[in-house]
Amino acid sequence: MVLEGHADERGSPEYNVALSERRAKSVARMLEMEGVFPEQLEIISYGEMKPSEEGHDQAAWQLNRRVEITYQARS
Repeated sequence: MVLEGHADERGSPEYNVALSERRAKSVARMLEMEGVFPEQLEIISYGEMKPSEEGHDQAAWQLNRRVEITYQARS
């Protein structure tokens, strides 16, 4: 699984990358507690670079603070 961490536009780019990484690592810890092996997880931190919602208000910021989980088949 790939855990993609995201943040809203507030804060410096460096801060947002670190924040979105912490967010994704938090989800990884929760998945590991449920039995997922750490080697099955990959964490990517995008910070504010890939917003899901364009906008500069609370509603947009809330949607942009997220972790997206995608599955990739390994051969």
